[in-house]
Amino acid sequence: MGDVLAGINSSWEFDTDSVLVRFERGIRTPKLFHVLGERRVPYEALRSVELAPGTRRGTVVLRAEPRPGADPLMEAAAGQLRETSDPYRLVLPAEHEPLAAAWISELSSVLGPRAQEPADRHLVAAPAAPLQFKAYDGKVSFDGRAVSFRWFWTGASSAKWKAGDQSFPVGELQGVRWRSPEVVGGHLRLIRRGEPEDREHPEADQDPAAVVFGLGYGLVHESLPLAASVLEAVRAAEPAPVLEAAAPVSRAADPAAAFRPAPADIADRIRHLGELHGAGLLTDEEFSAKKADLLAEL
Repeated sequence: MGDVLAGINSSWEFDTDSVLVRFERGIRTPKLFHVLGERRVPYEALRSVELAPGTRRGTVVLRAEPRPGADPLMEAAAGQLRETSDPYRLVLPAEHEPLAAAWISELSSVLGPRAQEPADRHLVAAPAAPLQFKAYDGKVSFDGRAVSFRWFWTGASSAKWKAGDQSFPVGELQGVRWRSPEVVGGHLRLIRRGEPEDREHPEADQDPAAVVFGLGYGLVHESLPLAASVLEAVRAAEPAPVLEAAAPVSRAADPAAAFRPAPADIADRIRHLGELHGAGLLTDEEFSAKKADLLAEL
């Protein structure tokens, strides 16, 4: 491909297997884009792409939609981002419409049927740790291995003071819930491993596993990247599913043999683990163990 589309607040450079999104750092550019800097999005991470008229006269909008589970940032955001802060939205001058339409046509032939299925792993990297931000009732820090809450005496409830400062290793977590600070009740809550999905949590200001946002606290460009980074680390730390032992059968007659991962897929997954390891999201021991597990699948 090799084309570049320069739009308002960002530009997209198309490669053979991915698009590199570079965000500008202008005064009017959303601060979330400043934090993201640039992102490489593999085409396999995309579900669809479309072109529509822009709200501004003389513009068109190129909008890509990631597959569910492919991007930890969008998974954490859960549809709460403003349209103008959507990293998959590119506003273009109308004269660029033919080039954008040509790219959409070419990409449509690449996506294939798997594009409509949820991704089984993150395909787009989250912002790298260490990350931190100030909530209304405490300071949140993530170093790649654990999330720490340090309470502020000016905002934390007595329940949180009684519980004391908190530290949650990634291995003890199963998820993150982020509620935008731009709506009432904004907060970040950590979901600990083994918690029932339908468990009723206490209010965020009373929960030692949650921090409360507020006016000027937990801003989107500060809290969402951290939530995405934690989510990526949690997913990477999840144990591999254990398959039930089956009666031995000949390899030729084994239907599961048809579903054995291809070496190229294993190589991609090891490369992704290497990126997480290089970003400090996996220890040397975790990286070696997970790499050995993947190699054992060959």
